[in-house]
Amino acid sequence: MLKPLADRVVIKVLSGEEKTQGGIVLPDTAKEKPQEGEVIAVGPGKILDNGSRVAPEVKKGDVVVFAKYSGTEVKYEGQEYLIIRDSDILAVKE
Repeated sequence: MLKPLADRVVIKVLSGEEKTQGGIVLPDTAKEKPQEGEVIAVGPGKILDNGSRVAPEVKKGDVVVFAKYSGTEVKYEGQEYLIIRDSDILAVKE
């Protein structure tokens, strides 16, 4: 599995809507980029200037909302993941 470093988080992106509210099926090119995903792995946290470490606010299994164009897309063992910084996560869905 991917092990993120520092304040990075590995997210499995949840697929976007396949249909509009009116029932029209959207092709991949017309879909909006998804902004939700499940946290798969979390790094140990960011190291501050004084040497202390700040733990990330999310944990494995959380469903999060992240900034639209953040992170780096990575393909690992046939699955697509997104590696983003902890600061790019906007909210945790409960």
